[in-house]
Amino acid sequence: MAEGIANKFTCFQAFSAGTRKSSLNPYAVKVMSEIKIDITNQFSKTIAELEEQDFKYVFTLCSDAEENCPVFLQGKTIHIAFDDPPKLAENIEDEIQILNIYRKVRDEILDCILNISNYI
Repeated sequence: MAEGIANKFTCFQAFSAGTRKSSLNPYAVKVMSEIKIDITNQFSKTIAELEEQDFKYVFTLCSDAEENCPVFLQGKTIHIAFDDPPKLAENIEDEIQILNIYRKVRDEILDCILNISNYI
């Protein structure tokens, strides 16, 4: 979600990567489409796949990434903790409740990215 938001609303080219590959989450796709951002062409990448990139900033968004990401010598690393929607929703069966979890985190990421982009 952060990659889609950053690429839509900032002048930066954003890349998203994790400590391991995963599939594109259908709930994330749905809540992003609600704000007119199509993330269906995004795909899971690992940190290792982006190590050769020259980044000015590297944002880690969860504790797993903060603890396990290598140091990117080219960029300034900034950690911002967001809840992990799949973890929050893992024992919930009601789709409305699940979507509300994803919406909440999406909106927090959106607010954060819009505020940060004004300062960097």
